Amino acid sequence: QVQLVESGGGLVDPGGSLRLSCAASTSIQDYLVIAWFRQAPGKEREAVSCFDGVDRTTYYADSVKGRFTVSGDSATNTIYLQMSSLKPEDTGVYYCAAVRNPGSSFYYTWARETEYDYWGQGTQVTVSS
Repeated sequence: QVQLVESGGGLVDPGGSLRLSCAASTSIQDYLVIAWFRQAPGKEREAVSCFDGVDRTTYYADSVKGRFTVSGDSATNTIYLQMSSLKPEDTGVYYCAAVRNPGSSFYYTWARETEYDYWGQGTQVTVSS
């Protein structure tokens, strides 16, 4: 079992920045891949970014490339999502999700919810003036 706890959400002005954290209960270097998803009101949950704890490979949705940066700290088993140039459409509940030792096709499937076995409770991000 892997427990995930998100933090860092809040209210921010358009154009502002926010950093989310996802603390894992196990080593991120133990073949653990952690992703960030978000769900806006009335919309389906969508993948935002992903971090491979072993080789530190990162993945991004096109909508956040160049604005969001995902990183990991193996000393604290924490994944961060640094969000900059935030837009109102970035508003939503942000979840982190984890899978241990995903399959060889993960490069093509990282954005699918069904790839992940463990989920956090989510943290609210609101971008509004």
